[in-house]
Amino acid sequence: MAVADNLYNQETQDWLESIDEVLLRCGPERVAELLRELSEYADRQGVKTPFSGNTPYINTIPLDQQMPYPGDLELEKKIQNLIRWNAMAMVVKANREEKGIGGHIATYASASTLYEVAFNHFIRGYTEGKPGDFVYYQGHASPGIYARAFLEGRIPIKQLGNFRHELHDSPGLSSYPHPWLMPDFWQFPTVSMGLGPIQAIFHAHFIKYLEDRGLKEPSGQRIWGFLGDGETDEPESLGALTLASREKLDNLTFIVNCNLQRLDGPVRGNGKVIQELESAFKGAGWNVIKVVWGSEWDDLLAKDKSGMLLKRLNETVDGQWQKYTVEDGAYFRNDFFGVDPQLLELVGDRSDDDLKKLSRGGHDHEKVYNAIRTALDDPKGPTVILAQTVKGFGMGSGGEAMNMTHNQKILNEKQLLEFRDRFDIPLTDDEVKDLPFYRFPDDSREYKYLIGRRETLGGFNPVRLPLRSKLKAFELKYFQEFLDGTGEREVSTTMAYVRMLSQLLGQQELGRYVVPIVPDEARTFGMESLFRQCGIYAHQGQLYEPVDSENLLYYKEITDGQIIEEGINESGSLSTFIAAGTSYSNHDIPMIPFFTFYSMFGLQRVGDLIWAAAESRCKGFLVGATSGRTTLAGEGLQHQDGNSHLLAYPVPNLLTYDPAYAYEIAVIVQDGIRRMYEVGEDIFYYLTVVNENYAQPAMPKGVESGILQGLYLFSPAADGKPEVQLFGSGAILNEALKAQKILAGQYNVHAAVWSATSYKLLHDGALETERWNRLHPDEAPKTSYLENTLAGVSGPFIAACDYVKAVPLSVANWIPGKFTVLGTDGFGRSDGRESLREFFEVDAANIVLAALYELSLAGMVADKLVKQAVEDLKLDPDKANPLLS
Repeated sequence: MAVADNLYNQETQDWLESIDEVLLRCGPERVAELLRELSEYADRQGVKTPFSGNTPYINTIPLDQQMPYPGDLELEKKIQNLIRWNAMAMVVKANREEKGIGGHIATYASASTLYEVAFNHFIRGYTEGKPGDFVYYQGHASPGIYARAFLEGRIPIKQLGNFRHELHDSPGLSSYPHPWLMPDFWQFPTVSMGLGPIQAIFHAHFIKYLEDRGLKEPSGQRIWGFLGDGETDEPESLGALTLASREKLDNLTFIVNCNLQRLDGPVRGNGKVIQELESAFKGAGWNVIKVVWGSEWDDLLAKDKSGMLLKRLNETVDGQWQKYTVEDGAYFRNDFFGVDPQLLELVGDRSDDDLKKLSRGGHDHEKVYNAIRTALDDPKGPTVILAQTVKGFGMGSGGEAMNMTHNQKILNEKQLLEFRDRFDIPLTDDEVKDLPFYRFPDDSREYKYLIGRRETLGGFNPVRLPLRSKLKAFELKYFQEFLDGTGEREVSTTMAYVRMLSQLLGQQELGRYVVPIVPDEARTFGMESLFRQCGIYAHQGQLYEPVDSENLLYYKEITDGQIIEEGINESGSLSTFIAAGTSYSNHDIPMIPFFTFYSMFGLQRVGDLIWAAAESRCKGFLVGATSGRTTLAGEGLQHQDGNSHLLAYPVPNLLTYDPAYAYEIAVIVQDGIRRMYEVGEDIFYYLTVVNENYAQPAMPKGVESGILQGLYLFSPAADGKPEVQLFGSGAILNEALKAQKILAGQYNVHAAVWSATSYKLLHDGALETERWNRLHPDEAPKTSYLENTLAGVSGPFIAACDYVKAVPLSVANWIPGKFTVLGTDGFGRSDGRESLREFFEVDAANIVLAALYELSLAGMVADKLVKQAVEDLKLDPDKANPLLS
């Protein structure tokens, strides 16, 4: 056995020496190539080679490959420490003023070195003629970003004192990155965790799209995503990693602040989150750089000839590393090194204080600098830097590495003095009590260095710019074919919309700015004609012959394609929509995105990203296709959308429309482009279109304003004296028109039919009018558009739509008569449209019954007529309520 062991050891030694020789002679690239070839050869011989997505738990960049730090580290640390103080002070001051106002100290405390090295040496700012980098900041680190901007002179001291008190005084300072609240500063809302990483990936992809289409010159512009290790538990954080590697997004860098701690405890107390993330990113094709240990570990690792230290580092779980941070050096010596005499001997010449000072790599400027430098030098694709830090670094007894650190808002006097001493803040004991904000004088070395570094890198970051390049909207007559209608020919509003989009793509002034976005449903929506017209974007072109290449409308991928098809991925598609819809600000290129999706899988599935779009001041059109709970036949419970219009209500700058006819869509799209890109309003649109074919009428004269404001009279009563008013929306407007005929022909009741294109706009307008009147009691009261439109109109009023009843009911307060609503509350069913509408009671028969019943209550028709109508219309009075059936 001893002879065999010696032979095995000798073989191992021979292989290791061979690798050393190749490494010395040819470098690491050749070693990697040889190992890959050996692995493939072993596989062919039937050898099951072990797989690991992990490298040892040490820094990726060895000491001998490090470059010297290029900056004045002494000055940079003084600046950084003052940023730390001001960031902490603004949170503590805010909570002294108002208990429980919140804020976060610990996140920036851990990430400070990551940000400062990047700010001083890598992150570019915007200058005229040269775009800056885009940074998706970790939301909870916002106090540190504010504190740096204060030192730069971009945020006045008064504003710094108004952190989380935006309504107390002006200017206020928002809690997190909020472009809506700070439109000159923040670019991306990132504190809803997981949304920053996915948007960063798709924004990097969109930059390539702009470059490949010739709309933007390549400039080396980079997307940076700063995120926390706990944040990676959100599915969106890691859900799009393969897109970045597949598209070789060499303009994308993630920096993950691995402080090993989330809100309530360790991220992976019983595991190693850095190793887990390394495997995930590496498996997805990313370049991975680990920054685990600070420079104090270099000598120990170099002396570890037996590999025992490396083994111990690999086996110690994250929860225990937290414990080592809060305990003293003696505990660390005994618990970590004391497991093996060789390890104790390794640190025999070090005191307990020396061991306590063994730092994490994310707090070491030189280690962080070399990691970022290497990331930017790698041209092969996206890179992630996994940097180990300590949450609450510098907070000492105030919460450093403690499980409650994330929620720590207040430091007592003793803890403030500890903080002051640790970071050498130039304040006396008495001054510390008052938590003053400190700023270097403009003529100081520190201030000049701070500003000089930003000037060298082009300018400040973050900075958000307004709409500069406006687009001239076309005249409505450009859509004349839709205004004229289709006569007897039946088409769906989806087909009309696709035809409209095709015309827009060909429009001379605007066509190149249109961005059609679909999540792998183009053929479902009848959009395959656009494949041939403008192609599907693919950075590498089409490397295969498509199976339908003989067809006229084959799947055509080209480098400068205009359609973006993101696969079965609504979150990714919406992230692209946001990148395109904010391009007017970020790239000074006013792109016009049209994101077409199954309406059921829009606001319901990605509502958080809809909010991100709203807050980003995004522009563009969200188009919910195959919409309606009874209009999408056959699909059943999950696919039939009866609630998206209700879900749109909370989003303040989202204008929603449920058009019935092609001319309504034409008016909405034309005016939307005018408002967003010519006038410059910070709004975006949600339209629903249907796949039901019916004749598209010509536009009546003078209805444009009514279409845009939400309601207009479409079909007056035959004698001009209606006894009942019928509101219809989308495809259900046709049911109202059928009901109008039945009422007149069978029951001698005259009805007027109205097209209700937007209950949300009617609702918001009426509320705004009420608010104005309430605040101006001494002035003549105003009336809303809805009240003006229905002035003198008598009821009852019957509204039918393909969405839940709450949508029309939102305007009930301002209807001048009894208001009855028919909607599609309940679970969907798999069946045809006729059966579905009968089941949900929104068909013509139920509209007729509702009208007659309300007329009977008003004494306008006999009660027996209602009973007779139930029999005539073959309605089941004992039918179960569709709400819960």
